[in-house]
Amino acid sequence: MTATSDRPVVVARTATTGEPAGRRGPDPGNAPESPPAGRHGPDTGGPPESPRGPDPAGPPAGRGSRYAAAVLVLGLTLAVGFAAGRSGGPAGAPTGRAAPAAGAAHLGHAPGGLEVSRDGYTLALQTTGLTVGRPGELVFRITDPTGQPVTAFQVTHERTLHLIVVGRDLTGYRHLHPEMAPDGTWRTTLTPGAAGPLRVIADFWPVGAPAQVTLGADLPVPGRYVPRPPQEQQETVVVDGYTVTLDGGLRPGESNQLLVWLGRDGQPVNDLQPHLGAYGHLVALRHGDLAYLHVHPAAASQPSSVVAFAVQVPAAGTYRLFFEFRHRDEVRTVGFTLTA
Repeated sequence: MTATSDRPVVVARTATTGEPAGRRGPDPGNAPESPPAGRHGPDTGGPPESPRGPDPAGPPAGRGSRYAAAVLVLGLTLAVGFAAGRSGGPAGAPTGRAAPAAGAAHLGHAPGGLEVSRDGYTLALQTTGLTVGRPGELVFRITDPTGQPVTAFQVTHERTLHLIVVGRDLTGYRHLHPEMAPDGTWRTTLTPGAAGPLRVIADFWPVGAPAQVTLGADLPVPGRYVPRPPQEQQETVVVDGYTVTLDGGLRPGESNQLLVWLGRDGQPVNDLQPHLGAYGHLVALRHGDLAYLHVHPAAASQPSSVVAFAVQVPAAGTYRLFFEFRHRDEVRTVGFTLTA
C-alpha cells in the first residue's frame, strides 16, 4: 500500500443512519485526504492509516502459529464457518431474511457488479453526473423486466439494499444504505473529491426473485483524471490506532481462508460490535473491471480479536479487499490488496 494522497468520495449523509455532516476517518485506500462533509459511520477523528509492522497487539509471529492461535480463539466456529463457505450451507448466516451462507460470497453465480442489467433487473441511474467538490444527489431506481420500479425487497445482511460507490481506480470506497421512497426511488448525497469515473454497485434481492442480484453502472465526474495503479500488498495496516493484520492468500476457484486480526494499544480487540449482522464484513473488488464479491465471516457466538472469512474469487487478478468493523460505536474500513 502506498501513502500518497487519495481522491475520496465524500458522503454528506445517508438516509438510513441520519448521520450529521462532519469529518470522517481515513480513506480505506490507506492515504490521507482533505476533511469531507461526512462519512459512512461515525467520525473517527484519527490520523490517516499507515502501513507498518505488527505491534504487540498483533497476531503471534509466524503464519502457522497464527492459525493455531486462531483455532484456539475461535474453536469450532472457525471450522464450521469455513465449511459453510466451501459447501454453501447455512452455517454462520448473518442476521437477516434469506441471507446467504457465511463466506459464500454469492457462490454459484458469476461475479456481480459487471452489468447494468441482469436477470431482467436494471440499475437505472437518474443522476447523469456529479461535480468535484460540490454535494450532489445520487438518484436511482431498480426496474423489473417490464420497466417498472421495484419496490419490494428482501432484507439481506440487515438491509434491503447495499450500495457501493468507488472510483474506477478503487479509491474513495463507500458502503452506503440509502432509503427508498414509496415510488421505488433511492437517494443519497455525495461530494466527489476529484474527477474521474465512479462505479456505482447495487446489491439487492427483489421479493420473488430466486437469488440476489448485483448490478453496476458508471457515474462520470468531469475533469482531468489520472487513475492510480493498484496499491501495494501489505499484511498489516494501522488505522485510527487499530493494528489490523490480514492472514492468508487467494487462489482462484477455491475457498480461501482469510483471518483478520485486530489490536489496539498493545492489546487484542475482543469486544467488536455487530456490523450488518456479523462481527465483520468484507467487500472484494477486482482491479480493472471491478468484479464484486460481498462476504460475511464465519459464524461466531461472541466477538474475538480474530475474524475469519472464506473467500472464493472467480479468476486470477489483483483484488482490493475492504474490511469493515464496528468498535466503540464507530464503523471503520481498512483496505488490503491481494493478488490471486
